Amino acid sequence: MSAGGLRRRLRAWGRRQLYSFFSSLGTLLSHRLGTLMTVLVLGIAMLLPLGLYVSVKNLRALDLQQQDWGTITVFLQHETGENEALALAERVDQQHGAGVEAVSPLQGMEEFREASGFGQALDLFEENPLPWVLLVTPLQADDAGLEETVGELAEWLEVQDGVDLVQVDYKWLKRLAGLLELGGAFVTVLTVMFSLAVVVVVANTIRLDVANRAEEIQVLNMVGAGNSFIRQPFLYSGFWYGLLGALLALLLLSLSMFYLQRPLESLLDAYGNTFEVSGLGGRGMLFVLLAGGLLGFVGAWVSVRRYLRQFRLEKARLQR
Repeated sequence: MSAGGLRRRLRAWGRRQLYSFFSSLGTLLSHRLGTLMTVLVLGIAMLLPLGLYVSVKNLRALDLQQQDWGTITVFLQHETGENEALALAERVDQQHGAGVEAVSPLQGMEEFREASGFGQALDLFEENPLPWVLLVTPLQADDAGLEETVGELAEWLEVQDGVDLVQVDYKWLKRLAGLLELGGAFVTVLTVMFSLAVVVVVANTIRLDVANRAEEIQVLNMVGAGNSFIRQPFLYSGFWYGLLGALLALLLLSLSMFYLQRPLESLLDAYGNTFEVSGLGGRGMLFVLLAGGLLGFVGAWVSVRRYLRQFRLEKARLQR
């Protein structure tokens, strides 16, 4: 085949694809109610894993300070002075080889003033009510033995002179991180399950469309149209279903985030976490749109392929 003939065939193929692509959208829009119901189902199905993904993503943005998980907070008695506090810090370093940071009452007040925002209210105190605090970090490289090391060191610190309270935050921080990991796994499971649901919904919808146009398909087959030509408009219809469903899911997600953003940020501010709630971002939204269109395309392909196979078998049976 000459180069000119190949270009003509490619142009004809491109025009046919564009015509099928946009004519399939026109067909969907001509059946507004049915299309709307299908798109609503698809949009809600896609919204659930997207919403959970965004929630886990924002929770991961919380500063869990994993590098300080083994840190033990030791509150000394109020009457304990600087010499006693530094002496205890030195004993911890020498006997247990742990890193120790001594926080004076003045330093603790300044940090609390910055974190709480109660600057003027704190000026009403006649004297600083905060005690000396030691931040003890065990030198434990193996995470598997960190809990045991922290427990032994905390027991030793509790019986030392001048110690008022020993606080260990390791367990609940580790549990919170575990819950976030579970949330991430749950997002994956939901994504797979609802992706299958999208494929099934689109396949069932396209199956009904194919059944309604069975006579047209038979005529096309009789005049020599190939399976790819018959399949083409239905595949594009499935793509549009998936794309519109993904677009609706993104719209619902944006509305939900707009509604929840203010109370959520107020709650996080109360716990000292100041960050803006983030969404999917431009790349994430583009990926969702493409994934929705692809799922719709796959659902349509499964449905039309099954119908054409049955049609071919029926035709072969009649010819016998």
